[in-house]
Amino acid sequence: MKSYRKELHIRTDKRRDYINITPEVRSVLHESGIKEGLCLVNSMHITSSVFINDDEQGLHSDFEIWLEKLAPEKPHSQYHHNGFEDNADAHLKRQIMGREVVVAVSNGELDFGHWEQIFYGEFDGMRDKRVLIKIIGE
Repeated sequence: MKSYRKELHIRTDKRRDYINITPEVRSVLHESGIKEGLCLVNSMHITSSVFINDDEQGLHSDFEIWLEKLAPEKPHSQYHHNGFEDNADAHLKRQIMGREVVVAVSNGELDFGHWEQIFYGEFDGMRDKRVLIKIIGE
């Protein structure tokens, strides 16, 4: 069995964003040479997420509205965590959207359902972040 590891480096220009990273993950898979196995993609930060969904802007707007209702950014004083940082809402949003995804690799390709894409969700941006891609298989 082979193992292949690579990191993506992401820096958003706004506090919250949703980025389709499927092309980058697909490229790393092709670099790996692995044809059958599993591909793990996970955020290396506690205020960002990796998830699978449809690449549709209306849906991304719905995520933003829904998450802001569940864990509003302001007032910052509503959170015990906030003090040195003002990102308690980002920690909560990450818990909801998830840390990682695992996608089957079949015939050298990501084995997705219809419309599925891999997204990086940023909830406390404007700083350097990393996403781990780890592929195992043959």
